Amino acid sequence: MMSTANFADEPEFITAFVEYMEDLYSIDAELENAIDADAFENLTALKDKENITLDKMFRCLSKVCRTAKKPVVLMIDEVDSASNNQVFIDFLAQLRGYYLARERRPIFYSVILAGVYDIKNLKLKIRPDSEHQYNSPWNIAADFDIDMSFSVDQIEAMLTEYESDHHTGMDRKAVANEIYQYTSGYPYLVSAICKLMDEKLPAQEVFGDRKRIWTLEGVSEAVKLMMKSTAPLFDSLVKQLDTYNDLRKTFEEIIYQGKRVPFSPAEKSINLGIMFGFLREKNGQVVLANRIFEMYLMNLFITEESLDNTVFNQGERDRNQFLSGGRLNMDCVLEKFVKYFHDIYGERDIQFVEAYGRKSFLLYLKPIINGTGNYYLEAQTRDAGRTDVIVDYAGEQFIIEMKIWRGNEYIERGEKQLTGYLEYFHQKKGYMLSFNFNQKKEIGVKTITLGDKTIVEAVV
Repeated sequence: MMSTANFADEPEFITAFVEYMEDLYSIDAELENAIDADAFENLTALKDKENITLDKMFRCLSKVCRTAKKPVVLMIDEVDSASNNQVFIDFLAQLRGYYLARERRPIFYSVILAGVYDIKNLKLKIRPDSEHQYNSPWNIAADFDIDMSFSVDQIEAMLTEYESDHHTGMDRKAVANEIYQYTSGYPYLVSAICKLMDEKLPAQEVFGDRKRIWTLEGVSEAVKLMMKSTAPLFDSLVKQLDTYNDLRKTFEEIIYQGKRVPFSPAEKSINLGIMFGFLREKNGQVVLANRIFEMYLMNLFITEESLDNTVFNQGERDRNQFLSGGRLNMDCVLEKFVKYFHDIYGERDIQFVEAYGRKSFLLYLKPIINGTGNYYLEAQTRDAGRTDVIVDYAGEQFIIEMKIWRGNEYIERGEKQLTGYLEYFHQKKGYMLSFNFNQKKEIGVKTITLGDKTIVEAVV
């Protein structure tokens, strides 16, 4: 509630701070009983004095905290936006000084800084010289180890409350698990999906009533709407990508190339990604925090490249051939892509195809399903040689395994992996796209049967 003018200099800041305290004190009888009147009067008298400084204010605050009947906690919101003001930085530096001298000079019991990504961000003006940029004075911060993410059971409990009001007949466990698969329990995303299902989907004729909305298809549709939104969370994600090129590069390597990035918080881009909540550690590797972030980033990267990309444009030209009766013909998609890729990139070197082959297929696929379907890369199966893309289109699901060829044995192992994955998704048919560098390779598409599963193999 403090304006920009309040940060002009120390007297302005102190006067605004003290007057705000006075307002609180005057309307809260409990404060009158909890805070020593003389100590508080010394604090409020500062605004009528000349040459007041932060040091003098903190001496008065120290007396208020020492004589208060209960511990005093200070909470400051919008810290990142205020950290460009030198007066505010000096205020925070005073807080640290009193913390270090807390045995002799009492001060706030705890200080909570909200709206700041990481306490180390506040090093900017306290120690402006470059050699101290990694030596943050905020080494007094307490670790916050509470996992704020929702579990599947917690999401289900919220859906149970909703169900008691609306009686949709939903399979709460299945819907909760589907929401978790997209969000990994990220609180804002969980709430956003449910909000879209409750408020936006009823307006869509295809769903009709709440019983049809609160299904796996309803979750998928809500995610599709979210991908088109301009939520502040996504704006923040894009902002950080524009600011930190190394972070963008890390995201692209993980998404497109299946690169396994070892987890090391000392590495700058990883540290940033963890700090912003966009990356997390899993089994010693760095992964995207959730599927929603990955889908959003993949859509962003592909959209940026599609503005002047021949592969994307080709997919857009071919689009109508693959759609019939509202259904997607994935066999035909692979056949056309194999021919197009071989004509354009057939003679490119291995390094190029390993880096851009899978990206090319995603660019080709994007305009085909755009507006009706979603796709995402399956994090559990991804590595430098294999990436599975899951396509949801008009209620149908397509499992496509993209592999870099490492020999016939590798392909055969991939076929078995794919059949196991099809079993997990309760699918009878799957697809394999192999980027093969064998000089004797047979380019084209063939269909094979493994047990009760059908696999369409495409080789480029």
